[in-house]
Amino acid sequence: MPERLDIVSLRSRTKGAPAHARLHAQAEQVTRKDSANGKPYFELRLRDGNGSLTLRAWNDTPAYAACEALPCGAAVEVEGEFYQNGSFGLDAKRWSVRALEPDEAAALFAGDEEAQANTAAQLKFLEETVSSLADPRLKGLCSAFLRDFGPRFSRAAAARMNHHARRGGLLAHTAQMMRAAMALATAYPQLNRDLLCAGVLFHDSGKLWETCPAEEGFEIPREMRGELLGHISIGIELVNTLWRSLPLEEWKMVKPPSEDVRMHLLHLVAAHHGQLEFGSPVLPKTPEAIALHYIDNLDARLEMLSEAWVSQPLIAPGIHERVRTLGVNPVTPLPPHTV
Repeated sequence: MPERLDIVSLRSRTKGAPAHARLHAQAEQVTRKDSANGKPYFELRLRDGNGSLTLRAWNDTPAYAACEALPCGAAVEVEGEFYQNGSFGLDAKRWSVRALEPDEAAALFAGDEEAQANTAAQLKFLEETVSSLADPRLKGLCSAFLRDFGPRFSRAAAARMNHHARRGGLLAHTAQMMRAAMALATAYPQLNRDLLCAGVLFHDSGKLWETCPAEEGFEIPREMRGELLGHISIGIELVNTLWRSLPLEEWKMVKPPSEDVRMHLLHLVAAHHGQLEFGSPVLPKTPEAIALHYIDNLDARLEMLSEAWVSQPLIAPGIHERVRTLGVNPVTPLPPHTV
């Protein structure tokens, strides 16, 4: 039986030569189309825990009939000869598709042991960071968020495209940002570490209702709340809702005043995109807001580079095809120095 690989592994494996393999994924979209010369085909968009892939099933192949009966959202196995098809990227020929059995589908959405362990480790790191916060208001607020929304937070994506656009992507993005925030707070002691850490945790919290897959799914659906309000507005609403549940009377003598802390945290959520044209209703106006914006942007751009080294074809030795959102042709980095 051919080896089972995920989408990212297939991209890497097929850089040198085609690979006969199996892929378990979710059929995110199954769309009937016609080519320019009128030939019918199905466009099958697949998504797994690491990436997405689009295949075409022409009407003179067995896969066409299988796609005709395939519902959107189905968990499937695709077997075939995967290869790199020029600027189109990862493709397959002589491929077949079947629906997964219920136990296979459950295993797909749960992730392998490594993925489950990684999710648990990321959550544990965030919980330990929150437990280290000295400000009782921010500590209580962050703890309430992880307690009430941990499962949804663990499966949300950070975006629909560009960076961390996958199930669990928001957790990975937030955890890495938290590591950067803690290091930056050490380098710049004038930063309010507790406030910055809380800003990292809540900056994209609205994406729990904007880019969150179902409990059993990789597809990133559209929700009315996310469409009408956007994640920044939702994040502000979430902070205010959780804040009202805190025992603030117990901390009325704590300095700085609770209302000032709330307003500064809301500013971090509101300003984290950094520019008005990028969706922030205000520009960053505090040290923590400026730091949060750059930490967010840094992690997003480094993730896009990492993805480009895997997904973008080489156009010259060490030089990859241009990434529109970065505005550059990514260059393969130097390996670490060894003796």
